[in-house]
Amino acid sequence: MSLHSITKLYLLSFIIGFSSCTKAQIQEPNLRSQVKVETSIFTVIYSETKEQPITLTYKSSNRPKNVDRGSMNFYGEKNYHTSDNADYYRNIWDKGHLAPAATFSDSYKNLKQTFSYLNCALQNQYLNRGEWRLLEEQERKWDDTEELLIKVDIKFSNTVLPSGATLPSTFVKHIKFTKSNVYKCYSFPNERPIKDWEEYEVKHSH
Repeated sequence: MSLHSITKLYLLSFIIGFSSCTKAQIQEPNLRSQVKVETSIFTVIYSETKEQPITLTYKSSNRPKNVDRGSMNFYGEKNYHTSDNADYYRNIWDKGHLAPAATFSDSYKNLKQTFSYLNCALQNQYLNRGEWRLLEEQERKWDDTEELLIKVDIKFSNTVLPSGATLPSTFVKHIKFTKSNVYKCYSFPNERPIKDWEEYEVKHSH
């Protein structure tokens, strides 16, 4: 085999090997463990190393519904290293909104902002479509009478997906009623729920 052929074969094997690397293997070296991002509808502390939000806060108020989500998809942010479609491909994890899409359907701009990957967490599909969703619906009933200040804290497991994202273990939602000063807290394991959402309330936890 000629030197030229050997060189071509080496380059080809290098290209194939590089393209087969997982996202975790080719991550940028300067990823941040925490970065604060403020948007017009939520504030998030995001972990680029975990590729997941750590804490996110938003206000739930009585907004009119003016737009539908349709076929809107999640999108990445130019200046931040986040999760992407690979983390959710053919597994039980949903792209779980932290600030709910339905809560911000008063304008296209607000609704689209909820589809940022900064607002997206790996959430068990049965939790996301079940008790978590039902609690969000209850929030929109509560906010008919007073604005809510809501914070979601995420706790993490030691499991890192082959695609590079770290899997959340627990979602803790803190809800403060801004007029009456009532406080509620709910803690959901990141698994298929076995109770109604009301039963995940953590009493006397502030």
